[in-house]
Amino acid sequence: MATMQKRKGHAGVSNDRHTTSCNDHQTSFSKQPTSPATEEDRDDWKGFCEIESDPAFFDVMLRNFGVKGVKVLEVFGLDDELLSMLPCQHIFRQPVYGLIFLFKWIEDDPERQEPSCPEGVWFANQTVGNACASVALLNIVNNVPGIELGGPLEQFKAFTKDFTPALRGDQIGNFEFLKRIHNSFARKMDMLNCDLALKNETHSKKTKVGRTKYDYTSDGIDVSYHFIAFVPIDGNLWKLDGLERQPQNLGRCDSKDWLSLAKPHIESRIMGYEGEQIEFSLLGLARDPMCNLRVSLAENVKDLQGLQQQMDKLEPGWREERFQNLKTEGLLLGPDIAYGLTQDNIDSAELSEEIKGLLLEGDMSSLEETWSSLARGQTHLRANIVEEEQSTRRDDDRAANRRHDYGPFVQKWIQVLARKGVLRELLE
Repeated sequence: MATMQKRKGHAGVSNDRHTTSCNDHQTSFSKQPTSPATEEDRDDWKGFCEIESDPAFFDVMLRNFGVKGVKVLEVFGLDDELLSMLPCQHIFRQPVYGLIFLFKWIEDDPERQEPSCPEGVWFANQTVGNACASVALLNIVNNVPGIELGGPLEQFKAFTKDFTPALRGDQIGNFEFLKRIHNSFARKMDMLNCDLALKNETHSKKTKVGRTKYDYTSDGIDVSYHFIAFVPIDGNLWKLDGLERQPQNLGRCDSKDWLSLAKPHIESRIMGYEGEQIEFSLLGLARDPMCNLRVSLAENVKDLQGLQQQMDKLEPGWREERFQNLKTEGLLLGPDIAYGLTQDNIDSAELSEEIKGLLLEGDMSSLEETWSSLARGQTHLRANIVEEEQSTRRDDDRAANRRHDYGPFVQKWIQVLARKGVLRELLE
């Protein structure tokens, strides 16, 4: 698979039915263009900002939407040897819910699309420019049974259940909750540049009679990069491209082999542009490893509590004599908020079959040996939980840096360079 790098997904809409007018899109800013955008500016703005294909940004967006138990990570390839490499290994140890592929968009054969959106497949068109990141996310999470979407997305999914893909896309454009989170990444210059691009596009359409869509391949009007989704739904793999009118069924699959079915479709897109050195990106939405880690930690503590009670029965004074030799430093034997472990988590955990057997007929020596093994396992679990928490904090920091508007700093810096006469020398 060709090298994949971060790009912004900013494909426009695919036909005149989807076009947003320039006057509806633009916003009047009361401050200088280089001043930071305010919350009021973002709320009043009718557009959607471009978002880079950075897994941290998508991960933070999902959490801000209210989605729980899903992790977004970058995938560097779908070959077996690449799947074992970090960070992909964390994805493929967990169920994979879908892939988001960023590529230079070109229209696929419409004959491959379904005549209409099948019942059971939630699919939305992209009817607003630059919204493809949010559309791709919704086209995945709204098709995954059992994940917690959060109140706003649950209500939105139920409300749009019987809508056509085009109407769902229109509702996304009007979904203020989602737009506010998407545009939390918008800086003042991003918004102004987007308005300018839309103005130029509108002018281009007026001067090119009969033009109803972007020309992505010939005259350089737009070379938009676009996010699409690959999602397994009810035993079939679906390509959900918001710029296509209907979803595309790529064939039968099961939960284990759908990635291999998606691979040739992704590679065919890459090979088609490889000579032009086009950049691509692939992200995976998977079950958050933290979910299983906390469940495993609760089970570990439950097993240790069971062993401790049985050892107290067999040898009441064992703690004073042997406790220090059983690797107990920092060992959790109850709830701990630092690891997100509650008493309810422990109470709902089940004793392992091995521990159940030991509690019935195990001697003190076998109990101690099992205790030591569980203590070592817990150390590993706690280290992994800390690592995942640090990863989440890094994502938050990365998103915060992306959201910060450096325009005023850059303007001031250039002014100082000009005042000191350095800018002229640099330009010359």
